Amino acid sequence: MFQEVNLSTIAACVGDQWSPQIGDPTAAGWVTVAAYAVCALLSFMTVMRGQDSRERIFWGLVALAMLTLGVNKQLDLQSMLTAAGRCMSQLQGWYEKRRVFQLEFIIALLMFASLLLTLAVWLMRGHLRRNGLALLGLAFVAAFVAVRAVGFHHVDLLIGSRFLDIRYNVLFELSGLVLIAANAIILAAIFSRRVR
Repeated sequence: MFQEVNLSTIAACVGDQWSPQIGDPTAAGWVTVAAYAVCALLSFMTVMRGQDSRERIFWGLVALAMLTLGVNKQLDLQSMLTAAGRCMSQLQGWYEKRRVFQLEFIIALLMFASLLLTLAVWLMRGHLRRNGLALLGLAFVAAFVAVRAVGFHHVDLLIGSRFLDIRYNVLFELSGLVLIAANAIILAAIFSRRVR
């Protein structure tokens, strides 16, 4: 079932199916990139103003995640990953059975995201009331990334549907970012009151 394929063959196949380009050149895409940048900046500011080391580590990781996801939003690297998976399945002869591997990939991705969120909740124990919105926002963003990474046609059709001429996937992704930004702004207000 699994035929040996060298790396250059896979790279050539990926190069045929994917090329670097702006992932979402729409206004909504650029607004989302800006939202990631704002979240990264607000998270970094929270790190700088925070006094609790666990909170600082948490917000530092949030800043890094927001920066990474914002860059990826327009580089569309997940499409390269999807193309690589498709190429591997075709070259190794298991493309017809790809649904099983997609399901295993989804389960692994969800388990990884759940593990990261569980670690974040554990890290923030004792600080959940102050950082709960950010954790909820991270859960939204992690779910969105997981759904987009899988690339199931039926799910893509659903989240590509529109509400008031805005795609559901934009609303879903932005809602997580708004929660993260709101939590950082609330913490900034708390920190500024302490300074006075």
